[in-house]
Amino acid sequence: MAKKRRKAPRPSKAVPATPYEIILAPDAVTDLDRLRAYDRRQVCDALEQYLRHQPTQVSKARIKRLRGLSKPQYRLRVGDDIRVMYDVHENRVEVLAILSKQDVEEWLAEKGVVE
Repeated sequence: MAKKRRKAPRPSKAVPATPYEIILAPDAVTDLDRLRAYDRRQVCDALEQYLRHQPTQVSKARIKRLRGLSKPQYRLRVGDDIRVMYDVHENRVEVLAILSKQDVEEWLAEKGVVE
């Protein structure tokens, strides 16, 4: 009887040893308070799930690096209609705004900083 081959262990996605600190800007706190309770919970869960350990991990749909802007650097999609704009500095994530999809372009034109 032939010996079974041992499978090589799959490389795991490395999670940084120290989680990122998530800081909400005053405008983001106001935006969060304006959301319905269900949406607020979704945003808080998404912040914890996606921004706590790998806020710069770009994906097709969830996290995008914003081109041509130095502030905000990234956008997180939460559900179909909510977008979170944020910057990453060393071990901190600064959430700048929590917006509806319709308000993003106007907010970027007003508050976005071009590189």
